[in-house]
Amino acid sequence: MDFRLTEDQLLVQQSARDFSREVLAPRAAALDREGTFPLENFRAAAEQGFAGFLVPEELGGSAVGNTGMALAMIEFNRACASTGVTLSVHNSLCCGPLLAWGTEAQKKRWLPRLASGELLGAYSLSEAASGSDAAALRCTAVRDGDHFVLQGTKLWVTNGSHADVLVVFARTNRSVSNAKGITAFVVEKGMKGLSVGKKEEKLGIRASSTTELVFDACRVPAENVLGEVDGGFRVAMHTLDGGRIGIACQALGISEACLEASVKYAKERIQFGKPIAEFEAIQFKIAEMATRIDSSRLLILRAAWLKDRGEPHTVEASMAKLEASRSANWCARQAVQVHGGAGYMTDFPVERYFRDARITEIYEGTTEIQKVVVARHFLR
Repeated sequence: MDFRLTEDQLLVQQSARDFSREVLAPRAAALDREGTFPLENFRAAAEQGFAGFLVPEELGGSAVGNTGMALAMIEFNRACASTGVTLSVHNSLCCGPLLAWGTEAQKKRWLPRLASGELLGAYSLSEAASGSDAAALRCTAVRDGDHFVLQGTKLWVTNGSHADVLVVFARTNRSVSNAKGITAFVVEKGMKGLSVGKKEEKLGIRASSTTELVFDACRVPAENVLGEVDGGFRVAMHTLDGGRIGIACQALGISEACLEASVKYAKERIQFGKPIAEFEAIQFKIAEMATRIDSSRLLILRAAWLKDRGEPHTVEASMAKLEASRSANWCARQAVQVHGGAGYMTDFPVERYFRDARITEIYEGTTEIQKVVVARHFLR
């Protein structure tokens, strides 16, 4: 693996850093406090080319690849984790499977408008009875002429309240169980029978939209099948590999924000006649944060690099997500501790980082699921 970033990758990283500092960071606390979906942030990001990272230039995208996208996502999440996950889902979980599994007609129909930010994308796999056990989903899709009729309820759909294009998974063959008999569909906002249900109130990433989706005899054209009929579980798992890199980037961005805030506060806070940065107890926390951040970054870049080369990266993506998410929660706890009582107050951003970090060990596969993926690889 070449550890030197290309000029294009460095440019993407710097552009994302500048955008995050100038646009995302000043709005982050208010969006979190009010629970307002960051639609303005998404549109502003799209204007900078950040909504089509993986989309080829001929279809209107910036085509910076997975490594370039990872570098940008780290910067977005360092400033605002709610906007970060909004962009991550749009790029990785919606544009990603369309690129990998879509027909030429499907790509031309949706990708240019997704890349421009005209459309916002989402991904819908989870249900009440199928979280970690994704293959247990019960939402059905029955063929009716040149349409499929979808029936059921989906949960925890990121971007669900504002999404225009959704990659949705439903069971098309009820005679088989688990992974077999699941199909991926591209569902569009406004289709009859599709409605947005409950909006979830969350501990963290409060500005990110998390909703139910209700399919009540929703008719989806057969031409909207993504990949093969009954072959959707493969689409879902392939897509989640990229999604896990995205959430690892979110976790790393939060960790970097924790370190930055802790260093600043430790240099300014005076106790016993000197800055607390001079106390070994604080220095050890800073050193540990920095080391965990670097280990997470290296794992993320390895997984993204492999994905860009078209090489297997399932285990590497799980390792990156496992390490980065655990590190984010550790760094967030330490950042609050460095700040002491101030860290518990909303006047300082570390309390938001603490809340935002928690979800990174849960969605896109829990910490325990990542361990299962890694262990199976070595024990097979």
